[in-house]
Amino acid sequence: MNGIRKVWPPLLLLAPSLIVLGVFVYGLIAANFTTSMTDNHTAAQATGQQPTAFVGLDNYVALLATSDFQHSLMNLLLFTGVFLVGAMVMGFMWAWILERPARGEGLFRAIYLFPMAVSFVASGVVWRWLLNSNQGENASGLNRLFQMVGLDVLQNNWWNNITFGIVAIAIPAIWQLSGYVMALFLAGFRGIPDELREAARMDGATEWQLYRYVLFPQLAPIALSALVIIGHMSLKSFDLIMSISKAANYQTKVPAVDMFVFKSSFDYANSAAVGMVLLVIVAVVIVPYLWWTNRKENTR
Repeated sequence: MNGIRKVWPPLLLLAPSLIVLGVFVYGLIAANFTTSMTDNHTAAQATGQQPTAFVGLDNYVALLATSDFQHSLMNLLLFTGVFLVGAMVMGFMWAWILERPARGEGLFRAIYLFPMAVSFVASGVVWRWLLNSNQGENASGLNRLFQMVGLDVLQNNWWNNITFGIVAIAIPAIWQLSGYVMALFLAGFRGIPDELREAARMDGATEWQLYRYVLFPQLAPIALSALVIIGHMSLKSFDLIMSISKAANYQTKVPAVDMFVFKSSFDYANSAAVGMVLLVIVAVVIVPYLWWTNRKENTR
């Protein structure tokens, strides 16, 4: 009885959050999964005018077998890979340069972090003009710039390329979030005690050895966190792609765009199925990280 009295107040305190989490997160995930296992593909079924039937995993099998959805998954892989590598490399390099305090560092950080304050929709509108595919006399954006400086060979059709068009959209994503990665690494550099640097120098370590064997290993947890954060953001990318391209454009479609297209045509079953596929992909990235973090904390 005494134990129940001790547990009861914390449960009452947590109850509202647990109820909201259960209903609006896990409850909606369950409802989405249920919808994905029905034949709800028409407006009449979506509005309840016609009945729906349970079809099991048929929607998933059919979806994964289509070349269109396979193209979306390949686009997602390309976008995520280029976005991850670009943002991590750019962010780390700028953090490494700024690791030692220099004049004007505060102004540079503010300028480089500014893109984070811009919404993906707003930046997408600007980058849609910059990545215009017109060439020659009708060139604009970056193609026009290359033309003006005599680098016509660099002109290309950017996101209109069927195979690698999605890679062009990774460029504004890198521009927008590499500053965030820079801030993470810079905080990591500044958090390393000066005693470690001095001890390494006293042991005869060169500047490169100091970074390679002392400083860089200290940044491993930050690098992993940045990878997970940028990775899950790229997997769910939608607004930036839609702002630059269109939902009907085959060359830049990803699963999130497919989900929007299915839902807009009242194909709720396939839309829900795409949502569950995305959930599984994101879980593959997030769950191992959470498990590793929890295990590390328990071993302390």
